Amino acid sequence: MTERREMLLLLALMLVMFTTIVDFMIMMPLASYLMADLRISASQFGLLVSSYSLAAGVSALLASSQADRFDRRHALLFCYAGLTIATLLCALAGSFASLLAARVVAGVFGGVLGSISLAIVGDVIPLERRGRAMSWVMLGFSLSAVAGVPLGLWLAAHHGWRLPFHVLAAACAVLWLVMTRAVPPVRAHLAMAHAQAGWLQNYRELLTERNHWWAVGLTALLMVSGFSVIPFIAPTMVANVGLAPEQLMYIYLAGGAATIFSRPLIGRLTDRYTPRRVVGWLIVCSFVPIVLVTQTLQVGLVGQLAISVLFFVFVSGRFIPATTQITAATLPAMRGRLMAFNSAVQNFASGIASLLAGLVLTQDAHGAWHHYGWIGLASCLAGLLAIRVAGKIRTVS
Repeated sequence: MTERREMLLLLALMLVMFTTIVDFMIMMPLASYLMADLRISASQFGLLVSSYSLAAGVSALLASSQADRFDRRHALLFCYAGLTIATLLCALAGSFASLLAARVVAGVFGGVLGSISLAIVGDVIPLERRGRAMSWVMLGFSLSAVAGVPLGLWLAAHHGWRLPFHVLAAACAVLWLVMTRAVPPVRAHLAMAHAQAGWLQNYRELLTERNHWWAVGLTALLMVSGFSVIPFIAPTMVANVGLAPEQLMYIYLAGGAATIFSRPLIGRLTDRYTPRRVVGWLIVCSFVPIVLVTQTLQVGLVGQLAISVLFFVFVSGRFIPATTQITAATLPAMRGRLMAFNSAVQNFASGIASLLAGLVLTQDAHGAWHHYGWIGLASCLAGLLAIRVAGKIRTVS
């Protein structure tokens, strides 16, 4: 593959990650619009948000058996078409039930898109350049915070909650057409696959390899470390620090903008110093913003922006070397299944972490949150365990 074709592929995969993440994230800030227009309760809205993650986790778990039976290009195009249609159905939903069904369908297809994209990077890009390639693809996370979610909020404020879904569906349709030209066939792994293997045999082959468990264990610990803290940043900044709700947008803009510059640097460091060393450095550095965020310091908007930049750079940056290490922890014939299983673990671990953190946190009569500092310390402990697990992962391919 030429350098130009490789860059076009990485840009296409980055936009896949961008649109997939926006499709997931945009629901949360649209809460007030949806609850008013569709007359749904807070508990029903919570179900709308969690239905995506649960469906994504289940679909990724199912894909853990069959992901390596197909040309990855075909799998990517099929699942992305499904996500596009589901996003359009969200825009057309006229009731809670129809919107819930659309979100479940979106989760089914969106839950495996990330794993397919990363498996393509693992198959196409040599290991010595894979860290930088991962950083390019993961820029989709940064762009979603800087452009996707703020734009969606602006469209909803001026034209209603349906327009963000219409615009996103149209963008997905255009990108699907681009991918038909930008993504080459990726089928070298098929030559090493067992064509006659059944579902259970595929799971057995995947799960009996100890190195795979160390790989997904790293993901699980990083998700527990991050998502025990992340869901409660916004409410604690409003209730404990005193920021106005409209100021929260600047937190995401500043943090997302910083990662646009930090992710390529982290990718280059990963290729130069090995993923294992870089993930350890980033985990240790991430302890600083995790502790600062969970202590809810009274430092005003400028101080909170500085803390948020550190949080976005180091906490999200950990996944670049970690994912690079995970893609190298298996043979190409099992890379799709491992990444799908890893995606399932990612979804389930984030949900469990948020649930457990919510059980620890309490609110007083004035709305202030308590025990967030303990959550920060638990997050750091999970990070230390992640460093230990990362040291156990062997590089296979």
